[in-house]
Amino acid sequence: MLLGAMSGGGVVVAVAYAALAVVSLRMALSYKSALYAVRRLWQWADDWAQAYQYHEVPRFACDGGGAENPLFRKAAQYVAALPSLEDADAASVLSSASRTNGGFSLQLGPGHTARDAFLGARLAWTNQGDVLVLRVRRHDRTRVLRPYLQHVESVADEMELRRRELRLFANTGVDGSTGTPRWASAPFTHPATLDTVTMDPDLKARVRADLENFLKGRAYYHRLGRVWRRSYLLYGPPGTGKSTFAAAMARFLGYDIYDVDLSRAGSDDLRALLLHTTPRSLILVEDLDRFLQGGGAGDAEARAARVLSFMDGVASCCGEERVMVFTMRGGKEGVDAAVVRPGRLDVHIHFTLCDFEAFKALASNYLGLKDHKLYPQVEESFHGGARLSPAELGEIMLANRSSPSRALRNVITKLQHVSGAAAAPRPPHRRNTSWSGAGGPWEEQAARASADAADGGEEAITATAACGVFAKDAPMREFKKLYGLIKIRSRKEGSGGFMPLHGGEAPSPANGRGSEHDKER
Repeated sequence: MLLGAMSGGGVVVAVAYAALAVVSLRMALSYKSALYAVRRLWQWADDWAQAYQYHEVPRFACDGGGAENPLFRKAAQYVAALPSLEDADAASVLSSASRTNGGFSLQLGPGHTARDAFLGARLAWTNQGDVLVLRVRRHDRTRVLRPYLQHVESVADEMELRRRELRLFANTGVDGSTGTPRWASAPFTHPATLDTVTMDPDLKARVRADLENFLKGRAYYHRLGRVWRRSYLLYGPPGTGKSTFAAAMARFLGYDIYDVDLSRAGSDDLRALLLHTTPRSLILVEDLDRFLQGGGAGDAEARAARVLSFMDGVASCCGEERVMVFTMRGGKEGVDAAVVRPGRLDVHIHFTLCDFEAFKALASNYLGLKDHKLYPQVEESFHGGARLSPAELGEIMLANRSSPSRALRNVITKLQHVSGAAAAPRPPHRRNTSWSGAGGPWEEQAARASADAADGGEEAITATAACGVFAKDAPMREFKKLYGLIKIRSRKEGSGGFMPLHGGEAPSPANGRGSEHDKER
């Protein structure tokens, strides 16, 4: 019996050593798994030591009517967006219409738990089929339960608004039967986002923070006694991305866009248009400076008055939670200061032509380039003072996206062309009646056309064709003219007549030819 006990004890010890060896091997092979096991063990010990209160959120109301509980739907949306859901023991994977996360979404699996934190308190959601159970530590329940549920509802509402289809509205006139303004709408599918827009990173971060503060600022604006709205002025040369940035702002905010054409309505109609806009909308007015400067002096004053009435109407009669965006093609110098003052236009953003840093950002987006051997040449061209709009650079890169080197060479050619045109303005066209082997105006035009043709534009192709005809025919005409001069010179040599020069000297035959040529010129 003693031997049997000893042998049994040896087996137990051997099994214990084997288990320890397996655990050690697993820890050595999977350090992360070991950390996960330690963390789970700590959570289990903490859960065992704490006192909790459980709150059930049923899918259907308990009154027997079978109506769905709105809080259950919102809580399910909120839990599905928790980052900790990816660490849950089980999650259901569903196909999603959203473009984020690769078109897939996660939902908490039955019988499993996802953890959350709020105001320093630790909470957990457990899926029990038609019931979601919220677990809160007992000593935290009075402090965080109601604020947390309000937070869940607000986040779910915000997520639902962002998922809805955005629409673009445009004013099309007035309904003849009712006299009310008409808005035509279509789905807003512009793909621009603040992440894809190319601009100075610091400026983009400031705009993003300003928009985020506006979204969260209802209570703050009400405390100040101000209408909950924000207005932006985007100004700069054409092609610098103002309209695209406005679309990105709407996409970031999750707002519909109302594109207002000021020339289609009077001041009263504009107020009516604004009354028929909805909350959570971005009201866009493009080319404000062109509208203000149209017509004569008296008309310009009337237009400015209409714009001021339109801006003040947003604050006085059209509700809250709206963002106004105005764009201008030029600077602010020619616009009435009353129009662009703070309070009417809160944030002014200047869009400029691209420098080398902006070019690198565009090349990264369009061509996937972080660096290239041609970058020093491009930088040198930019340092020469040449500037291009983002639209011009984007078109060159888009047309040559299969060959980044060709795209960069075309950019260099375009910059050199712009730099040369700025340094030496093109002379006015004049008819040339002499021909030489080089330096003729047709060669200058051909060179300019070839540089433009490298950019792949339709206008460049047309210019190249026109220059080709001129370069072919003009030397032929000049050759015929020279041949006629030689024949005239031959006749004069035969008759012994010479053209007198200044000073009465008789020219040599060579000088005589030059004189005849000069006279003909």
